[in-house]
Amino acid sequence: GEMQHSVNGVVSYVIRDEVEKYNRNGVNALQLDPALNRLFTAGRDSIIRIWSVNQHKQDPYIASMEHHTDWVNDIVLCCNGKTLISASSDTTVKVWNAHKGFCMSTLRTHKVKNIIYGTQITEGSLTSILLIFSVEGVVCIKCLEIVTRVVNRQSLLKYLFDLSMMVVAQCLSGSSDGTIRLWSLGQQRCIATYRVHDEGVWALQVNEAFTHVYSGGRDRKIYCTDLRNPDIRVLICEEKAPVLKMELDRSADPPPALWVATTKSSVNKWTLKGIHNFRASGDYDNDCTNPIPPLCTQPDQVIKGGASIIQCHILNDKRHILTKDTNNNVAYWDVLKACKVEDLGKVDFEEEIKKRFKMVYVPNWFSVDLKTGMLTITLDESDCFAAWVSAKDAGFSSPDGSDPKLNLGGLLLQALLEYWPRTHINPMDEEENEINHVNGEQENRVQKGNGYFQVPPHTPVIFGEAGGRTLFRLLCRDSGGETESMLLNETVPQWVIDITVDKNMPKFNKIPFYLQPHSSSGAKTLKKDRLSASDMLQVRKVMEHVYEKIINLDNESQTTSSSNNEKAGEQEKEEDIAVLAEEKIELLCQDQVLDPNMDLRTVKHFIWKSGGDLTLHYRQKST
Repeated sequence: GEMQHSVNGVVSYVIRDEVEKYNRNGVNALQLDPALNRLFTAGRDSIIRIWSVNQHKQDPYIASMEHHTDWVNDIVLCCNGKTLISASSDTTVKVWNAHKGFCMSTLRTHKVKNIIYGTQITEGSLTSILLIFSVEGVVCIKCLEIVTRVVNRQSLLKYLFDLSMMVVAQCLSGSSDGTIRLWSLGQQRCIATYRVHDEGVWALQVNEAFTHVYSGGRDRKIYCTDLRNPDIRVLICEEKAPVLKMELDRSADPPPALWVATTKSSVNKWTLKGIHNFRASGDYDNDCTNPIPPLCTQPDQVIKGGASIIQCHILNDKRHILTKDTNNNVAYWDVLKACKVEDLGKVDFEEEIKKRFKMVYVPNWFSVDLKTGMLTITLDESDCFAAWVSAKDAGFSSPDGSDPKLNLGGLLLQALLEYWPRTHINPMDEEENEINHVNGEQENRVQKGNGYFQVPPHTPVIFGEAGGRTLFRLLCRDSGGETESMLLNETVPQWVIDITVDKNMPKFNKIPFYLQPHSSSGAKTLKKDRLSASDMLQVRKVMEHVYEKIINLDNESQTTSSSNNEKAGEQEKEEDIAVLAEEKIELLCQDQVLDPNMDLRTVKHFIWKSGGDLTLHYRQKST
């Protein structure tokens, strides 16, 4: 479910490998640069990748262009392949140097579905953008935003006609009813309708001469139809998943091949050789008795994709996550250290969850999103600091042997911003600094991070508005950079500054409870005193309290103690009381005897399980 984020901004990070070579999710768009033999893919995993389509290359991967934080919905190559423009659901349009693969500028918009550049428009309800380029073709001069929601044909036509600068006289549109329509812009009307598919048409390509249309969509079939004689059409191939985008290889005429992207992560190239030995297929009437055999059964070339995470379960310790991906592989992750702990292979997901169940209650302190096919973890002010655990339970040891309480969200924020100079504590004041510089000792005096663990330095950290709009994305290790450091000053929300820069640890959570003698003990019920303690207090501490304050006092009032014994009694305190309490007393909740190691929040969550204040009963063990 969608979490209600506070107005004060959220922090997200992605758990991933430093180099993600393969598309980790479906591919929304393709662009081919025939001059350089390169293919650009726009991933639902937020990454634009560049591939070599030269078939002699063993490994086609060239590079990744990373800046977006959500699905990349469309890409357009322009200026003779020098510039790439991308539109994303993160509400930005970015302009890239396509040859070198870096982002030159960012335009903030709404969620952008496609970029219209040339002649293709599909009906849909997301904003489209029209880019106008200067005649010299050097750079995108202005980005004309057309925020009409192109929902029906009327508005589509008006929309096209208003763009009188469009040089084309006709255009094609694919529709959710499976038809393809040909429009005359001069006459402002639809001049032909082609019934080719049974389901939505999501992708179209047309040849240079505007005589043949290639279409694909939900039904996974790709057809080529002759626009002058629609009875002549050929089934080129059948994909393994719904078709999202196609790109004709226009290096020759007729086009020799077609690149196809689907909701799966692999991208296929299908040959079009031999397509012009078309045979008329008769009228199009879903005649299943005589289905058209596809021209190709195997793709000519495959750009292999990776697996996407499609299922996840946050374990009870609210620190580890189990996931399952599209290949049915299960993995075990550590949210705190932002890394994968192990691949468990093709095991039963539900079994694995049961196996790893621990009877411990930790409140929710983060949310998980799988939209990119990788784990994106989001921290929000409303609950980021809810989870305290003891260092020992978290697997951390303190140098002095104590077992401090750690706040998971607080530690994680400190680790994510560890390289940001503003978070570093320098224990010296100014004058001493100068002396230390001479001795060269100054460096190791600076305290960074949280003192317990680090996250991988390549981890992407994303600062966003509550509504999902990205303000700034950077890699953890880059926050030391001058520009990044300045941008962080502008974007890091105050609640994160409080903990990372000012080191103000959040408050413990308190839990109210009542303590009463168990009915079996025959003791009189006490007046109801409402007690309050940290929700991480262990049951044994309550047992010690009972032993000391209640049982002992009862015993003492019976035997008048001589003043001599008191001093000796004080020394036996701490350790002995703990041992004695455990020997002589048991604590119960809902008539269930409690494990002394359990903490109050776990008792409340797993045993009390009802509304109202937790009530605990004590009794002396029968010796």
